[in-house]
Amino acid sequence: MTTMTEASVREFKMPDVGEGLTEAEILKWYVQPGDTVTDGQVVCEVETAKAAVELPIPYDGVVHALHFPEGTTVDVGTSIIAVAVAGGAAPEAPAAQPQAEPAQPQAASAQPQDEAKPEGRQPVLVGYGVATSSTKRRPRKGPEVTVPAPAQAIQAELNGHGGAVTEKSRPLAKPPVRKLAKDLGVDLAVIIPSGPDGIITREDVHAAAAPQAAEPVPAAAPAAAPVAAAPAAAYDAARETRVPVKGVRKATAQAMIGSAFTAPHVTEFVTVDVTRTMKLVEELKQDKDMQGLRVNPLLLIAKALLVAIKRNPDINAAWDEANQEIVLKHYVNLGIAAATPRGLIVPNIKDAHDKTLPQLAEALGELVATAREGKTSPAAMQGGTVTITNVGVFGVDTGTPILNPGESAILAVGAIKLQPWVHKGKVKPRQVTTLALSFDHRLVDGELGSKVLADVAAVLEQPKRLITWA
Repeated sequence: MTTMTEASVREFKMPDVGEGLTEAEILKWYVQPGDTVTDGQVVCEVETAKAAVELPIPYDGVVHALHFPEGTTVDVGTSIIAVAVAGGAAPEAPAAQPQAEPAQPQAASAQPQDEAKPEGRQPVLVGYGVATSSTKRRPRKGPEVTVPAPAQAIQAELNGHGGAVTEKSRPLAKPPVRKLAKDLGVDLAVIIPSGPDGIITREDVHAAAAPQAAEPVPAAAPAAAPVAAAPAAAYDAARETRVPVKGVRKATAQAMIGSAFTAPHVTEFVTVDVTRTMKLVEELKQDKDMQGLRVNPLLLIAKALLVAIKRNPDINAAWDEANQEIVLKHYVNLGIAAATPRGLIVPNIKDAHDKTLPQLAEALGELVATAREGKTSPAAMQGGTVTITNVGVFGVDTGTPILNPGESAILAVGAIKLQPWVHKGKVKPRQVTTLALSFDHRLVDGELGSKVLADVAAVLEQPKRLITWA
């Protein structure tokens, strides 16, 4: 019987996209044990906390084993598929697809081999090109800790805590952060740091405190225990459906909790007559320079916001908690909130401030089409500075939007409706909408926020200001 030597099998690990992701769910396998694969061939589709991405295999060979079934959430760096590379003997019969538990010893045994023979390029979720480095990125449990066995690490992540991690040093955190953790009853040792060099931030503490606040407090008297267990016993699968929180929905929930309980939100509203803007939209649709492009009210609202930011540049900033600095940004990456089957995502248009109206229309069209197809890349959702959310498409007047993490302002646009309006001293039917601007009150004062919102409204009321103010 022909046997496969250990050296002939390559273990392909869940790659690190370099965007701060730590896990991904395997949505679909495109290959099975025994299939031949070539360098660059897509072998599976995974869903990260940001998007669905196809993974290419970085070498030629024959699939030996799939370590995880579809629907499994796998930590970055864990082996997911074994491939018999060219030059090694092929197995007589391909290995059956194992469950997640048996796959861990294989992943662990293959790791020394991969580390002993690093290659110049390693696969990432969006291609190749990341140079091999001996430095471990994104320590999951803080600096200098003993990593648990793979099976234990996965279970620890699923449980939302560090499991059996053994501390070797005190968690890194600034005194105010330590005081906050003490006040909230959070153990710094079990927090995954997100700050530079493994430093625990205030956002990390708030995120860790949120699940604890949701957990029921054990009753002091033993007699109260049956009462706490009653809700679980009353669960009726025929009348209720429980959906696991993962992927984009999980990332959105964590981001909104972190934003809502970190940045002090202020929301201001203004109702504006956009009749002239709507007339301009219709005129632009007939313009030869805009032929084939997506022309709608959102396009002019986006341009109005860009003009307002140019007039009030301090709104385009971010709060750096770790360094206690306000970061003023001299570019605008304009985020557009998009509802997709997988949940809410916020891709952004890079350097939107430099784009002409046709260029902005083209970028908006591509952004919307890509989001609807579920093909938005993680890079497209990184680095946003200001966001627009168009809740008017659902027929509502407005809302109080929550800031996208790392941004200082978000503009909500309500439905445009025909309403009675005083125009030139007479009550006439006019097209009216309500705008809402939420901003981070740590770095945006009421005066600045009011000026930005007023400027957006002024442009939409008199769109000729796109020329005079720009």
